[in-house]
Amino acid sequence: MSGLGYDGESVSDAVLAVSELVANAIEHAVGPYELRLHRTALDVICEVVDNDPRIPEIPPFALGALFPPVEGDRGGGLEALCALLSERGRGLDIVHELTGGAWGFRRLLGTKAAWIALPLPASGEDWFGD
Repeated sequence: MSGLGYDGESVSDAVLAVSELVANAIEHAVGPYELRLHRTALDVICEVVDNDPRIPEIPPFALGALFPPVEGDRGGGLEALCALLSERGRGLDIVHELTGGAWGFRRLLGTKAAWIALPLPASGEDWFGD
């Protein structure tokens, strides 16, 4: 991905987002699993394909910070991050936050794919869409 112009932080965030999709597939779907990368004129699309055709219900995402302040803490920080990561069911929240909402599911023939879209750096914006 560095050959496409992505910086180290963007690559790390993409790897974390994809690992959350992989963990979600392993936890809630059936294998075999497949990881696919597609490059378009504007994006790199990464898909995690599993053999369960059911599209999961996508939860509503909080409009606030991913790491809310913790009582006794001075704001989000490490304690909030550790509390968040110790809980189950936060993977899609993390994917949503890391991708700026550029993710989803699509049906395939008898299977499904969870995907994230990473805008190419050459498009004039970072991969978060800022």
